[in-house]
Amino acid sequence: MIYTVTFNPSLDYIVTMDQFQLGRTNRTLTEQMLPGGKGINVSTVLNNLGIETTALGFTAGFTGEEICRKVRALGIPYDFIPVEEGFSRINVKLKDYDGTEINGKGPQIPPDKIQQLFEKLDTLKEGDTLVLAGSIPESLPDSIYKDILKRLAKKNILFAVDATKDLLLNVLEYHPFLIKPNNHELGEIFGVSLSAREEVVPYARKLQEQGAGNVLVSMAGQGAVLVDETGETHMLPAPEGTLVNAVGAGDSMVAGFLAGWTERKDYHHAFKMGISAGSASAFSELLATREEILRIYQTLK
Repeated sequence: MIYTVTFNPSLDYIVTMDQFQLGRTNRTLTEQMLPGGKGINVSTVLNNLGIETTALGFTAGFTGEEICRKVRALGIPYDFIPVEEGFSRINVKLKDYDGTEINGKGPQIPPDKIQQLFEKLDTLKEGDTLVLAGSIPESLPDSIYKDILKRLAKKNILFAVDATKDLLLNVLEYHPFLIKPNNHELGEIFGVSLSAREEVVPYARKLQEQGAGNVLVSMAGQGAVLVDETGETHMLPAPEGTLVNAVGAGDSMVAGFLAGWTERKDYHHAFKMGISAGSASAFSELLATREEILRIYQTLK
């Protein structure tokens, strides 16, 4: 079973408009309302690929109820912990303006709810995989991912972490199976600018020296790089296609990689599944289906 944790789920309100103008009333042309958060996205694609998954996390208020309803409608098993105060965030994403979005804060997570999550995680068993992905509410410390890996370190489960800065660096001493920075996040860690696939390899190896197992680096239009735990480097350019929606593409890459590893325990296959899933989601209005992923997989050399 692959479990995902989304500490700060959202309703993603994705809109297009004719032209956005500051100080004016802007009206949408199209609208979508989807359950969001990196862990939920990973579980969605895993579920689409037929991989057993359960989404964990916290929800609050009327928006939390809608997140649960939408996740349930997608057929994704979940076990969210309800928070009594506040409401889950709404993220507004302007689709015509790539990367432009307004993200909500999310609710305060009290200590007793964190303890409930720990107790759920304590039930994970050998052979399970745990994915920790995305940002955390301001009420939680930057050590929360590290605290979870430390608590579960002796359970012989696989950890995948998709986070930035301290959330990521703090976990390396517990040897996560997979981390997935993008090239900009990797460059930010080391204070460099990385734009070519070959440039990311030495810095991925530095993260391995600090404890990471497999380092998967997404690079948008430049493709992706995997430095696997055996020391082998895998590189692929981005498949040809039209960018439709970049939201969730990185999460889809994580899901594809884990699905591929689950299927064959082969890093080359897992890497191809990762880049296929990430690209398929980027080329689609919604997160990628199995058919869309396998179609791209067949084109990769």
